[in-house]
Amino acid sequence: MLDSVLRRLPRSKDSRLLVGFETGDDAGVYRLTADTALVQTVDFFTPIVDDPRTFGRIAAANSLSDVYAMGGRPLVALTVVGFPGSGSPELMEEILQGGIEKMGEADCVVAGGHSIKDEELKFGYAVTGLVDPRRFWRNVGAQAGDELLLTKPLGTGVITTALKGGKAQAAWVEAAVESMSRLNRDAAEALREVEAGENSTPIHAVTDVTGFGLLGHLRGIAAGSGVSAQVEFRAIEYLTGALEAARAGHLAGGLLANREFLGDCVGFDAAVPEEYRRLLFDPQTSGGLLVAIAPEASSRALEQLERRGVRAWRIGRFVPRKPPMIAVG
Repeated sequence: MLDSVLRRLPRSKDSRLLVGFETGDDAGVYRLTADTALVQTVDFFTPIVDDPRTFGRIAAANSLSDVYAMGGRPLVALTVVGFPGSGSPELMEEILQGGIEKMGEADCVVAGGHSIKDEELKFGYAVTGLVDPRRFWRNVGAQAGDELLLTKPLGTGVITTALKGGKAQAAWVEAAVESMSRLNRDAAEALREVEAGENSTPIHAVTDVTGFGLLGHLRGIAAGSGVSAQVEFRAIEYLTGALEAARAGHLAGGLLANREFLGDCVGFDAAVPEEYRRLLFDPQTSGGLLVAIAPEASSRALEQLERRGVRAWRIGRFVPRKPPMIAVG
């Protein structure tokens, strides 16, 4: 629905708006000077874990991720809170403390925010950062021959759905929380090092994997870039417990919506098991960066990522446009 509505909205005529909502990018970019641009995003959601401080940390990491996916540096954040009238002050304090801790880790200042009374608890941030208006990343620009890198494992959606149903094992939740709480800062900085000294960047497109799942965000890159993608499902890392949760049918509503939305855009080899198909559509929270990079630079990028303690995987490649837009085998 949102996709169809956005297509009918008028576009800004301000030449300083370098990135708006036309391509569904991770954040907006607005040029201030020849050397400086603002990068802005907002994200909030309902609790996905039981511990309130952990929820706050995850919400902060998730909100910051869009700035990192654009190649930016977060500076200041505003809190967005929907809180039940029957909720306790201690609960709100724990959530806010968790968020501030994670924002502090990112050297991002929390300057205030806005709250409303809401029957369903919601929490997140609007984040503003800085980026070079000549060298920021977008979710379009991938070229045929580019390789596809991913910097976090998949499976947070099915695991948190299992948690809500009381079916998740402690090891599953621990793995998911660690992944969702981890900033994409180190991954972004490693990719920036690959660009250093290059006249033309080998990094052609970047996005973070969140609510539309791996395949949904990959479709955004492929469609906006005029290419198709090939994905090797066994090259992808999956969180501890993700396969078990997917096999057991702990599927978020977003997973089913992603599958329906993508439709014929995705073609699966007959050998791809159903649980892996589910995980490729699984909506992620605070997922990893998905990177289209020139093949001659991909090994160097993996080395830089490993040097910064970031596990990453080469999971596929881009090819000239042909049906299906995404082939999984």
